[in-house]
Amino acid sequence: MADPHPPPAFFNPYAVAIDDEVAIALLADMHVRRAIERGEFDNLPGSGKPLDMPDRHDPVWWLKNLLKRERLVLLPASFQLRKEDAALDERLDEMWSEADVRHEIEEFNRRVLRGRYQPAAGPPLVTMPRDVEATIAAWADRRAKRAAEARSRARADAPDEGRRHRRRTRRR
Repeated sequence: MADPHPPPAFFNPYAVAIDDEVAIALLADMHVRRAIERGEFDNLPGSGKPLDMPDRHDPVWWLKNLLKRERLVLLPASFQLRKEDAALDERLDEMWSEADVRHEIEEFNRRVLRGRYQPAAGPPLVTMPRDVEATIAAWADRRAKRAAEARSRARADAPDEGRRHRRRTRRR
C-alpha cells in the first residue's frame, strides 16, 4: 500500500514562492472554510434570497445600498453646514454644561471656516460662523426660561396635592 504522504525529500514547501497577497488570500479562504464547517453562515438574514441588484451596471451599487440601509446622506458642504446651523440650537438645548456648549459651537465654527477655505464643490457657502458668547447667552436664556416654566408647572400641580392631603387628614 502506498503512503498517502510523500517523503519530505519529494516536496519542499520552501521551493514554492508565495507573495504576501497570495498568503493573505489563502488564510482568508481557510478561515471562511472553517466557519462554513462550523455552521456560522447558516440562517443568516436574507439567506437564499436573490440580491437586490439594479437592472443596468452600476459600479457603485454597493455604496448606494449602504447609504440607503444606514440612512446616510452625503450633501455638499454648503448644504450640510446649513442643515447643521438650523439644528444647532436644538442640539445645544440638549446639553447641560456651558463647556460642552462652547465646545460644540467652536467645532461648528471650525467646520464652517474649513468649508470656506475649500474649493466650492456645489452651491456657495453662505453659512457664517456663530458668535460663541452670544450663542451661549441665548442658550442660557432658553435654559432659564425652560427652568422657570418647569417650576411654574410644579407650583401649579403642588397645591392640588396639598389640598387632597389636607382633606384626608381632616376626615380622620
